[in-house]
Amino acid sequence: MPSTYTTNLRLTKQADGENPNTWGEVLNEGVISLVDHAIAGYTSISVGTTATVTLTENQGSGDQSRSAILEFKGTIGGSHDNIDVLIPNTSKVYVVKNSITYTDSTDSLVLKVAGNTGVTIPSGTVALYVTNGVTTEAVENINTTFSSLNVTGAARFDSTVTVSGAVDLKTNISVGGTAVIGGAAQFASTVTVSGKGKFMTGALTPIVTLTDAASVATDLNTGNVFYVTLGGNRTLAAPTETTTNIGAVGQIFIQQDGTGSRTLSYNTVFQFPGASVPTLSTSANAVDTLFYAVRTTTKVDAILVKNFSRS
Repeated sequence: MPSTYTTNLRLTKQADGENPNTWGEVLNEGVISLVDHAIAGYTSISVGTTATVTLTENQGSGDQSRSAILEFKGTIGGSHDNIDVLIPNTSKVYVVKNSITYTDSTDSLVLKVAGNTGVTIPSGTVALYVTNGVTTEAVENINTTFSSLNVTGAARFDSTVTVSGAVDLKTNISVGGTAVIGGAAQFASTVTVSGKGKFMTGALTPIVTLTDAASVATDLNTGNVFYVTLGGNRTLAAPTETTTNIGAVGQIFIQQDGTGSRTLSYNTVFQFPGASVPTLSTSANAVDTLFYAVRTTTKVDAILVKNFSRS
């Protein structure tokens, strides 16, 4: 009776009495080496010359589709904007690295079983994919609890994120689902939430102290709440980084120094109700607050609320 092969990994199953003088060699090459490759093997595959790439599939010997790790290289574009990578119709888990160069945004690489639904492999990613022999999917919906999570690059969450402790983000974060933060949150860069953003204990914005100078500068990328103490007659310059902060709202605390009677003029980017430019409170140490909203890159709507104090 000849050898047969396992369904998913195509390992050699020697029949009784088969290969009496080479049984160990067949076991080593047709089973053990192949299991090693299925668990930790790496295969580099070049694509780009054809629209369909079919991974090799051999019974009892080495092939591409048995590999645990697949890295795709080459260039997509021209006559082959979309390339399908065909895998065997058996259950398998793959780690896939997409190192392909794309010529335009419409190019794509799809991992699939022939004739069935596949999954697009994003450019420049390393991720885990699973197939049941019919449908191929990315392993995304993993519910995991971390006692500590340190992300040094960009972070993307496509489902709900719940944080019960403090959050300190120094890079960009994108959340496609609901974000629930139960502790303190400090964001040093851009946060994009396309779902709902919920802060259980309130969102606190650190106050950025501005440098007192003849022209007082504000950088909207550093925060949205500012404080300045005037030591002379000043001009509030046009904020920088309005392009990336359209829609941003905030406030500027403006305090007179111990002398008082300092004046503040405004760059023409600031728009006031009725086109009436306000004047500051003049008392020594008086505090006024300028509330603002960035309407366009050249229009910042503002209103001055004067003399915060208590009798």
